[in-house]
Amino acid sequence: MRKLSMALLAGVALVGCGVDPELENQQIISNLIEAGFPANDIMVADGSVYVGNDAHVTLAASLEMLQPTQESAEQYRTTNLVSSSVTKICVIPTSTFNNYSTLSAGLDLAIENYNSQNLSFTMVRGSAPDCSATISAKTTNGTGGSAGFPTGGKPYGTINIGTGLQNYSVDVSEHVITHELGHCIGFRHSDYYDRSISCGGAYSNEGASNVGAILIPGTPSDARVGGSIMNSCFRATESGEWSSSDKTALDYLY
Repeated sequence: MRKLSMALLAGVALVGCGVDPELENQQIISNLIEAGFPANDIMVADGSVYVGNDAHVTLAASLEMLQPTQESAEQYRTTNLVSSSVTKICVIPTSTFNNYSTLSAGLDLAIENYNSQNLSFTMVRGSAPDCSATISAKTTNGTGGSAGFPTGGKPYGTINIGTGLQNYSVDVSEHVITHELGHCIGFRHSDYYDRSISCGGAYSNEGASNVGAILIPGTPSDARVGGSIMNSCFRATESGEWSSSDKTALDYLY
């Protein structure tokens, strides 16, 4: 998660009489991208928008694709996971981290996200005598974050969260922190095979790397904008809550 996704136009309604066809087509394209269609699969011909070269899409149809019942996102994991011997993960923020109110509140909500799923481990804020593993929550520049993958059955030991998130909602902070903690327990990006799905721009494949990118059973093999907390990039409108595929993935692994 390195940059804010720019796919924010899908929530803008086109109202009034005599809507400009060009603006309407821009809206349809934005909706299709958010629904998960690759940008290079969308074309405008004779004033209409098509996907797959021959499927005409109206504004109404594109809006239907954004309904919650259409949600579809995959989840991928690394070859390394957290051992069943880890029952309590203590997430310890630095004093600098605690000085950022939005980051601090986001951390509490992120920990709650994990604990709400009845996993094989719980997360707590701060140190405790019975910690099976610890993760340090630190600050960094920018608005994204970074982390790593498990080793030796333990979660990665550090998340770095951008202080620029102080300028966004607590929900966005919750989203980013939940995302980085997800890497710590073994999740890859949901759109690792094409970061442009959530980040925009040109096609970009992160590759399996040396940690693997294993599709988690029960989750579809395609990604869409807003379909998973584990998408590469995030929007300013994120709720910070798990998607249905996120919950399926968590349940399968832990």
